[in-house]
Amino acid sequence: MTSDPNDTDRRWPAKLYSVGSEPDPRFSLANERTLLAWIRTSLAFLALGVALDSLDDIVAAGHSSFLAFGSVSLGLLCAVGGVRRWWRNERAHRRVQPLSAPLTAVAVTVMMGVAAVLLLALAIAGRIL
Repeated sequence: MTSDPNDTDRRWPAKLYSVGSEPDPRFSLANERTLLAWIRTSLAFLALGVALDSLDDIVAAGHSSFLAFGSVSLGLLCAVGGVRRWWRNERAHRRVQPLSAPLTAVAVTVMMGVAAVLLLALAIAGRIL
């Protein structure tokens, strides 16, 4: 028995795939690659958080845990934002609507800017090497 690619009853999440019509597979695959890029970015932030947390003897007391928490928070934001963006774009493709604005990218950029300013301030104050 062969499976029908248009059988939306078996695809997960059914709530997403039951909407609209099947888009060009290239769009869905590009959307999936973008999600995977967000997941890779999330993993990088999580790894950075683990590394920062292990720098207690190099960074002044309390700062490494604060920086690690910020990095892990960015990782969580990238993972959740990436899935949210994938869902919204897949739904827009299926409904033949415009894609959503990249709000997660803007939020991550702003948070990275704040982190860079804080790290620069700590470096100038001589609190980190």
